[in-house]
Amino acid sequence: MCGIVGVIGTQPASDLLLDGLSRLAYRGYDSAGIATLVNGAITRRRAEGKLTNLAAALAATPLPGTTGIGHTRWATHGAPTEANAHPHGTARVAVVHNGIIENHLSLRAELEAAGQIFASETDTETVAQLLDYHLARGLPPLQAAAETFRRLEGAYALALIFADHPELIIGARRGAPLAVGFGDDEMYLGSDALALAPLTRRITYLLDGDWVALTRTGATFFDAADQQVDRKIEITRLTGAAIGKGNFRHFMEKEICESPVVIGDTLHRMIDPATRMPVLPSLNLDLRAIRRIVISACGSAFYAGLVGRYWLEEYARIPTDADVASEFRYRNPPLEPATLGLVVSQSGETADTLAALRYMREQNCQTIAVVNAIESTIARDSTFTLETIAGPEISVASTKAVTAQMTVLAAFTLALARARATLPDTTIAHLVEALMEVPAKAAQLIADDTDIRSLAAAIVESRDILFFGRGSMMPIALEGALKLKELSYIHAEGYPAGEMKHGPIALIDPAVPIIAAIPSGPLFEKTASNLQEAAARGGRIIILSDVTGAAQLASIATHTIILPTCDPFVAPILYAMQVQMLAYHVATLKGTDVDQPRNLAKSVTVE
Repeated sequence: MCGIVGVIGTQPASDLLLDGLSRLAYRGYDSAGIATLVNGAITRRRAEGKLTNLAAALAATPLPGTTGIGHTRWATHGAPTEANAHPHGTARVAVVHNGIIENHLSLRAELEAAGQIFASETDTETVAQLLDYHLARGLPPLQAAAETFRRLEGAYALALIFADHPELIIGARRGAPLAVGFGDDEMYLGSDALALAPLTRRITYLLDGDWVALTRTGATFFDAADQQVDRKIEITRLTGAAIGKGNFRHFMEKEICESPVVIGDTLHRMIDPATRMPVLPSLNLDLRAIRRIVISACGSAFYAGLVGRYWLEEYARIPTDADVASEFRYRNPPLEPATLGLVVSQSGETADTLAALRYMREQNCQTIAVVNAIESTIARDSTFTLETIAGPEISVASTKAVTAQMTVLAAFTLALARARATLPDTTIAHLVEALMEVPAKAAQLIADDTDIRSLAAAIVESRDILFFGRGSMMPIALEGALKLKELSYIHAEGYPAGEMKHGPIALIDPAVPIIAAIPSGPLFEKTASNLQEAAARGGRIIILSDVTGAAQLASIATHTIILPTCDPFVAPILYAMQVQMLAYHVATLKGTDVDQPRNLAKSVTVE
């Protein structure tokens, strides 16, 4: 959510800021703005809507200056208008903010009583007005900032510039990520390393509670107690070249098409090429001592975790719970020390997942983070990490990261099964071989999308769609419904097929397509029986299956999508790709904003 970028140096700041904001657009936003210091005075340009509107405003009225801050805003407090767009400020200070200031109402009342005049509905302006109040009392910028940070409650990443102080930017973080970039006679701030990738690879991540003072030549770090501290400079693996669309229409299309390579790269990290057995890199953990696993995540990452739960219980024979992180963090579940906490996140910054991770740590559990951003807060706060080798994912709707998460969880399951001796090595070898075949089968899906395009055209006018699945296909039904909702704004629901008679059957009529993920395998007959019942009531049955399954259901199917035949163990990975492709093609037919669906953010860094 939201994006922050700051620059202090010798080059014109506005172009660098706008470029940085464009790299943060994937996070989701509905307005944007920039502030620079011009002859010691703060000057702003803001616009609602897309960055093209801000670019047009800058083209019409250029903004000089070599020190500045920029922001893409995802509205929380106050409508997405120009007046509520960041930066907020006064004649003395300008502020951009990612997060929520929970005590903003009480602070606002206090500041208004003291004579401060507000111009927006946002919680962020409270920060600017509190800073202005301290500056008006004669405090220098660093002291005013420290006094302000002490009063703020909630989650925030902040960047501040001050009139008559062209050699200073202050940044701060509590609960929301912020990175410092080191250049040559130039320094940067960014919500993540991707924002700074073309500018520098030398990055320092602020720890929770840290704040920093930047000049052109360096950075001075302070901890939550305002004590000066040293923070490590790291070399990020990200480069600016990683985020182009290439010849694809949308980032989502590109990222789906990258899935075979991503799955292959992830497997190469987790399968020993000599023994063809699963390995867990850098995981110094006694797998035999684990008695229970709890999985927590949000959105599609949670569905990947649900698939993992089926695998862990069936193959590794270990009791496993899976909870949506926003529920888990408040459910206060008892966790024994022999419980392993497993959190899944593409960004590694998801606020609810991070809170769930910290609860697990408080309960003395060892934790594993399955993350795509190895430099993220969740990765750093976990006992261990298992990295998904997916590269930057720009589209708000997660695709290649989800299939990479499933791949990691599949390999982890087999490693656990081997350590616990719940499967013989011959069976593990067979399942590893099935995993190793997934990249090629995934490439087959992408090579010919004629049938899935045809299906998209057949359902694009539907108002309601049901997705059914059983066992490890049930999370795929949830993933298919979520992707269709968020991309095309069609109401869709995913259900366990066996639950159809407990409510959803009332919705079935010829106008409501039923999309079933039903590969041939142990649960095929049970799911087929459910679909027969739906067909008998006029249901419009759409089958996603392999050649064998499709043949058995031909008599009731109005549309059939044939996927490559595979072992049931790996089927969820391929079927997840297929429902993602379906949602993509429906959205393109409807003409929605595929990469940045309305109201959504890529990384939900506030509760």
